[in-house]
Amino acid sequence: MFLTANAQNLLEKIEALLPDPLPHRIGVAVSGGSDSTALLRLLSKIAPTKGIELFAATVDHGLRKESADEAALVGEFAQRWGVPHTILKWQRWDGSGNLQDQARRARYGLLLQWAQERGLGAIALGHTADDQAETVLMRLARAAGVSGLSAMAAVRREGDIDILRPLLSVTRTQLRDYLNTEGIDWIDDPSNQDPRFDRIKVREALTQLDQIGLTAETLTRVAENLARAREALQQYTQDSARKVVHEIDGVLCLDQDDFQSLPGEIRRRIIVAAVGWIAGQGYPPRQTAIDQTIKAISAGKSATLGGCLLTPEGKKMWISRELRAVRDQVADPGDLWDNRWIVTGPQDAGSEIRALGEEGVAQLENWRDLGRPKATLLSSPAVWSGDTILSAPLAGHASGWHIQMAANRPEFYSSILSH
Repeated sequence: MFLTANAQNLLEKIEALLPDPLPHRIGVAVSGGSDSTALLRLLSKIAPTKGIELFAATVDHGLRKESADEAALVGEFAQRWGVPHTILKWQRWDGSGNLQDQARRARYGLLLQWAQERGLGAIALGHTADDQAETVLMRLARAAGVSGLSAMAAVRREGDIDILRPLLSVTRTQLRDYLNTEGIDWIDDPSNQDPRFDRIKVREALTQLDQIGLTAETLTRVAENLARAREALQQYTQDSARKVVHEIDGVLCLDQDDFQSLPGEIRRRIIVAAVGWIAGQGYPPRQTAIDQTIKAISAGKSATLGGCLLTPEGKKMWISRELRAVRDQVADPGDLWDNRWIVTGPQDAGSEIRALGEEGVAQLENWRDLGRPKATLLSSPAVWSGDTILSAPLAGHASGWHIQMAANRPEFYSSILSH
């Protein structure tokens, strides 16, 4: 296979950011733009040399009349390069909220579902050095800290699937030069020129900052430097959490004196990690809300944060799921409840999994023997038959039922390093 010097350079940069070993089955998200089209073509050259099965998917948001034809064109490219292609359609936007944010969330959701259905170990995305630089500037405008300014990671774990960004050291200009050399067309999305969007404003600003040396490459190196600082902070946070936080049946208990002795940034990171582990990873709470929560811990007062409840008891602070966040959640035995618990046992007809709540605790005799505040038990999963409690495995009333955390949920301390 003959490769130009530019193509060889791009392949080397991509391989440097890919994990080793690679999953045997990898997906590529392809919009049809220059970045993702180039990624698909380059990965189609790498895959045979690594023994990898490659698959491609295009999310059709249906927001422009041309989108269906563009998705079909991507399919033609993929077929030409021997890559199976799937079109994923988003049809749920009701016209409310932030369109770009909702479209991004939907895109990730559809891609992850597609990857799970096909047994893919990873999804490659076409984010470039330009995207990285734009993200750094946007987060700088929001006064982000080390984690925010370290921007996008080359590899990030999402459940049991790796999100890969192997183009973070490559500029859009380099990719377009490659496509032009190869005689490959791409699709220009008009929204990428729409000045109403913040990212487009930042993209325009970058063309001016280039004059003082703030290029995409420079800002990407800044993000890489801060990523190394973030990794060090994460490691220190994990080491500190092991000393001051104890996990008991999905609830976290921290020693307030030991917690207060930690640097402020580490305290903040432990709280963010605790909320993410209990309530599910998503956008972290706002800095002001985190600061208020840390003050409440210092004062020994109860607080709520991101769907979690903080309950003081002596010199301890318990962090559990907030009852209000799960009060209306119902699941059948064996199904996932609150995205982290699976309860199985005797299949009593009509039984269902709901939060224990005050009504459930009132039916238990020995919950006090657990030595935990009642508030931490209210949001735990219980097996109900009508208004009767059959089992409350985390409240000392198993009655032949078993509970386990979902397999894709890491233990608390490991979760600190995984995001």
